Amino acid sequence: MAEQNTEAKLKNLLKQEKIQLWNPPYTIDDEQLGPQHMQELAERFAPLLCLQVSEVGGALESIRVQTVKRSKENKTYRETNVATLELLLPRESRKSKKNYLEARLDVCVQEVVDRICEEFGLRCIKLILNGQTLSPHKRLDEQGVKNHSKVMVLKVSDAELKQLMSEEEQRKKQQSESLQRTQKGFQILSERDGSEDIGNVPFLEIADQKGNPLKIPHKERRALILAMGFHEKGRSLMKRKQYDDALCHLLQADQQFSVCGSALLSSVDNFAVLQLDIVWCYRALEALSCLDDGKSRLQRAEDCFLQCYGERRERLLMIKGNTGREEVLFLRLYLLQSLLSYIEGNDVQARHQLTKVESLFSHLCLDSEKMAQLMALGFSEKEARLGLRACQGDLQEAAIHISNRRQEREELKQRERQKRSRRMEDISVLAELGHSRRDAARALHRADGDVNKACEILQDASQAAQATNNNREGAVSPEKVEQLLYLGFEKDASEAALTLMGGDVQSAAQLLLDNQGVLSPPSTSSSPSTEEPSTSSNTTEEEELVSEVLDDLSPHEEDYLDLTLEEESELIDTMKTFLNRESTHTV
Repeated sequence: MAEQNTEAKLKNLLKQEKIQLWNPPYTIDDEQLGPQHMQELAERFAPLLCLQVSEVGGALESIRVQTVKRSKENKTYRETNVATLELLLPRESRKSKKNYLEARLDVCVQEVVDRICEEFGLRCIKLILNGQTLSPHKRLDEQGVKNHSKVMVLKVSDAELKQLMSEEEQRKKQQSESLQRTQKGFQILSERDGSEDIGNVPFLEIADQKGNPLKIPHKERRALILAMGFHEKGRSLMKRKQYDDALCHLLQADQQFSVCGSALLSSVDNFAVLQLDIVWCYRALEALSCLDDGKSRLQRAEDCFLQCYGERRERLLMIKGNTGREEVLFLRLYLLQSLLSYIEGNDVQARHQLTKVESLFSHLCLDSEKMAQLMALGFSEKEARLGLRACQGDLQEAAIHISNRRQEREELKQRERQKRSRRMEDISVLAELGHSRRDAARALHRADGDVNKACEILQDASQAAQATNNNREGAVSPEKVEQLLYLGFEKDASEAALTLMGGDVQSAAQLLLDNQGVLSPPSTSSSPSTEEPSTSSNTTEEEELVSEVLDDLSPHEEDYLDLTLEEESELIDTMKTFLNRESTHTV
């Protein structure tokens, strides 16, 4: 990473001065260089970077060679579609510091594997791109390989290779099935509107910080539930350190969030937290090639946090009464920004962000004795951690805060139970008037719980259904049916044809002829149901899917804020090590 840091700084200097190393006087005829001019550059840049002239000269030459080579490779790719891949080979198999392979991207990975084995004297290998094993049976371009991609080459035994190929296929299959099951489960929940028997059929309701249901257009509601569902599944996988699978689910969540309106996304922090989680997975998978995408995601996260919480967290303070718990999100944001700044060679910005990180970390790092005292009072570890952070480490205030939060959650549950109880009573009242419980529940949902309005909806539906039946009876008179029977058609089919054709005998006869005398009885879905229909939402398979995805939803609404900061602490130490290395050159 230090070498990347030095080269990044030099590239910034070259860009500022508009120096092109691949052109004269630094490069002549794509091969020869002007040593005097390169030496002058090294001597001029070395003091600026506080490095030795020889070290800067070597880095400049490395950059020059890279740019000349890349220019040639780009030309080759444009003219022949032959890409150049940089191979990160096992140490003992490297022929030079950097090793390359030319290949078309529309070929199977196995073909490239065979070529690498032959050229570099390897036997059994697997290829890794951005932390993911490339499937031997798929094309390079189908798996994200591009011109100039860096591909890691790992040696494996024959038995391990077979096992890896089998495991990879199985893993991909399981990953795909997991995505499909998650999507299907949350799609079922997103289509439920609370009109089913809410005592037995679970459904999701989107609420604000106080538990009040939010009215959201159907299309956005469905997309939001899917987005939040994929996000929760991804977070559960992150907790198990399964970052590869987690990233797949998080990217699906991001795709669903894109369907939601910008007004909605700017009013909730879910979208910002998702962007942080995606970049955190990039970091865990060491996918530094996702640098540009990571920068834009962190910027979106920061903008969204400022929009939701206010410039000085004033909106957050007004809603929740404190801001301590959300500070962990800003710690992770600044830490990731520091990391990306360092990789770009911007040490000043990296140090600036790391200073903010360390300041936050000192406030968020909790006293273990206070944690133990709160847990001795019967509070969970999660409650103790969130409570202490909310109250800036004050033990007594934290105990009061946790007790109040428990009471608020219990009151919310009580209101929900009362709401459901009233709803069931209202459904029973409407059912006593002769309506089915399913129709009563749906009418109540449409009427936002207003029994009188629901009764009017049901009466209007009944009148409309009766009018439809009267029209149907008029269209299907015995005389008209008799005429079709005389022509040789069956009674049921004749009645169905007359109903569909509004009682026109000639049109009904033609319809029967066109369908060889076979027609299904007309649907009566417009009339109120007299018994509870059997719906797909009650099937065992769908209930298993719903139960499966609900298991991934955290029972605690602030679970996303409950970070132990262990991983963050490790990354802080790593960043300090690298930045201290750079600062020693200034002594």
